Amino acid sequence: MRKLLRLSKIIDTVTEWLGIFTYWLVPVVLLVGVYNVVVRYVGRSIGQNLSSNFYIELQWYIFSLIFLLGAGYVLKHDGHVRVDVLYSRWGPRTKAWINLFGALFALIPFSALLIYFSWSAVKFSWEIREMSSDAGGLPRYPIKTFIIVCPILLIIQGMSEFIKNLAFLTGHLAYHEESRESVV
Repeated sequence: MRKLLRLSKIIDTVTEWLGIFTYWLVPVVLLVGVYNVVVRYVGRSIGQNLSSNFYIELQWYIFSLIFLLGAGYVLKHDGHVRVDVLYSRWGPRTKAWINLFGALFALIPFSALLIYFSWSAVKFSWEIREMSSDAGGLPRYPIKTFIIVCPILLIIQGMSEFIKNLAFLTGHLAYHEESRESVV
């Protein structure tokens, strides 16, 4: 169990770094959005088109990265939506069982199905080097790759959550409800 807990700690560390990276994409997407608005209105006032589809799509791509790369981080910090009417009333052991079965029978299979059904579309996008249909737009194939990357990251983080819940249920890990942090 110690080796699995070390693996979980490594996964959590990588997820935390991805979360920090994603966090810093938020001001970037805001700056691109402000730039889009400013150049659009300045361009209108001087009778020139200063805006470009490049910046509009860049904003969309960065937002997509925030959502897709941040999903594992949100899972690690228990931030995904759940029906708290029941869950919030349960004790730590019941929550651990629910989280363990949720990861095993919902999160991981759903993510695997998402990879399976998205693979051919992402592969085809790379094969044809899919580009935006808008003038000055960005290539589509790099961002479509994250349709596969997101569920992979969710599966990996789901395995970490499974390990921590299993360790808690078998007495190898203490659990602090307030911080949701596991302690060896």
